Amino acid sequence: MKKIAVFLTLLLSASLPSFAQQTWSLKACLDYGLQHFGSVRIAQYQQETANEQARQALGTYLPQVSATGNFTDNLKLQSTLLPAGFAGPEPRRISLGSKYQTVASAQLTQTIYDKAALLGLKAAEPNQKLADLSMRQTKEEIIYNIASNYYQVFIVKQQIALLKDNLDRTEKVLNVLRLQRDNGVIQPIDVTNTEVTYNNTRSQLALSESNLALALNRLKYQMGLSQDQDVNVSDSLLLRQTPQVEMSQFNAPGLVSYQKATTNLELQKLQLQRIKAGYQPTLSFTASYGSMALGNQFADGFRNFTGFGSVGLRLNVPIFDGFQRDAQYKQQRLTILTQEEQLRMNVAAFGLQFNNAQTQIQKTRTSIQNDERTVKQAQEVYNVVTLQYKQGTKSLTDLINADNSYRQAQSNYINSLINFYQARLDLEQSQGTLLTFYNQL
Repeated sequence: MKKIAVFLTLLLSASLPSFAQQTWSLKACLDYGLQHFGSVRIAQYQQETANEQARQALGTYLPQVSATGNFTDNLKLQSTLLPAGFAGPEPRRISLGSKYQTVASAQLTQTIYDKAALLGLKAAEPNQKLADLSMRQTKEEIIYNIASNYYQVFIVKQQIALLKDNLDRTEKVLNVLRLQRDNGVIQPIDVTNTEVTYNNTRSQLALSESNLALALNRLKYQMGLSQDQDVNVSDSLLLRQTPQVEMSQFNAPGLVSYQKATTNLELQKLQLQRIKAGYQPTLSFTASYGSMALGNQFADGFRNFTGFGSVGLRLNVPIFDGFQRDAQYKQQRLTILTQEEQLRMNVAAFGLQFNNAQTQIQKTRTSIQNDERTVKQAQEVYNVVTLQYKQGTKSLTDLINADNSYRQAQSNYINSLINFYQARLDLEQSQGTLLTFYNQL
């Protein structure tokens, strides 16, 4: 494989135009994407949101302090009738209160016992864990998408290099055939057949160059890079050696999707406990202090304030709510049962993905080894037939067949490479080791 890798690398460096911009390795693309792709910022916002939710939950058990102020102009005071003998021999109607009234007060409430609020505090930790897992999952998705698109770009560039090499070889043969035709050695149809092959190769080259532009655009999007910026992808390590992939046993708890599901299930169970805790009494300490001014003149409403205050305990005992809480409790139980069943189904799906990925990696590894040998053999046959054709011991048909076999072997080898790298990504994803894969680059 080393000889083929050197051959492909030389072809790539010689046939592809050089760019003034920096060269992007797979590691560099991943580094950039993990910093600039929008979903990373969204995951960061989710982490910050979880922090604020934890502060909000804590706030329910901290003192609650408020202040109020009120100025009232009683345009018409309420009156009442005093019975006879109370303020005179006859019933008497009098007005109660003052025309102007100003009240300023402050209230403090401190929760002493509230089981639902305590459970809300307990939910802060899994909620933060869920946000952290979302960040990890986001990074894994970015790594997978960038690596997959990077491999596509890299393989298309190898295809372009091979097509250019094939085009160059065909052109050299074509020049010889034209000279032989002009000298009457071969029939014109032999030249025409070779020209058809040459033109087909040119068409394939144009299509590959178009595919390269599309693949580069997808890669830049996954990196969070502007579409206007040029990207020169080059990572010779991908050709120098086929990476070794360690097989392991399936471990569902190591997958971020599994951990998110179990953490979310934990939150749902806490919510069930909070609903149930709503049946329990709550106890709070209350205190208030204020000052009030009364008068029948406007100025009297803002002077001669008199203070007042109170302290106490507030006990709230739920008795009957029309079975609302019971319905909420049963709904939450059904939600938990649904998520537990979904988790069991997901574990089975994760196991299937893992087994398929292992089978695919083994299959593609075998294909690479076979195609590598085939390329070597096809190259040797082509070189021998070319020499024999020049010596006149082989026909043009033999040369064309050898050339076609060599082209097909090269194409198969390139396809095996991209299939292997994609299978490796799928295996890393099914094992939950994409971050390890990234750190080892």
